[in-house]
Amino acid sequence: MGIFGRRQTAVSEPPPALAETTPRGVALSPALQALTGRWTIDRPHSHIGFSVRHAMVTTVRGAFTDYDSTLYFDGAQPSESRADLVIRVASVDTGVEQRDAHIIGPDFFDARHYPEMTFHSTSTVHEGGETFRMTGDLTIRDVTRPVDLHIDYLGSVLDPFGFERAGFDGTTTIDRTEWGLVYNQRLKAGGTMVSEKVRLQFDISAIRSTS
Repeated sequence: MGIFGRRQTAVSEPPPALAETTPRGVALSPALQALTGRWTIDRPHSHIGFSVRHAMVTTVRGAFTDYDSTLYFDGAQPSESRADLVIRVASVDTGVEQRDAHIIGPDFFDARHYPEMTFHSTSTVHEGGETFRMTGDLTIRDVTRPVDLHIDYLGSVLDPFGFERAGFDGTTTIDRTEWGLVYNQRLKAGGTMVSEKVRLQFDISAIRSTS
């Protein structure tokens, strides 16, 4: 999303308690109100990725390249904002073919039996400024558990092709074992080959839907 730059629209900073005290139906800022509507993730300019410690000393990073999205942002009532994401786990790409095959195999995602993982939002809270917290149900291998996404609004722009774009960064850290991803190997010096903690990152360039 760097090619679009950061904040292209002026955003008025709300007072600290605005997230809790703004009356229902009152816009938090004109810039956020203007974003109200349906959006679709532009896959070529977005990144849905993860990172995990490997062998206690390095970090492996990867991404999922095949997914569908439905986004609705409400700038007047952020609590009405929602998102649904369906990711085909076989699209994982860590840059190493052998490792990708292991990840989609029975030890981890078992893509043959569980080809998709999903996220369905259940609530959205404006935490002040351009920061939001979206809670939702993350389903992996038919196990569903709640997660909290920390989301920052980066700005909006009309690109050279006439598309209205909005940028968001979302992050969360999960314990993969809570979704049944328990495979590991012990190291002789102590510790494990793959960390149980996995950081998920959503670098989103969204395009306003016209339908």
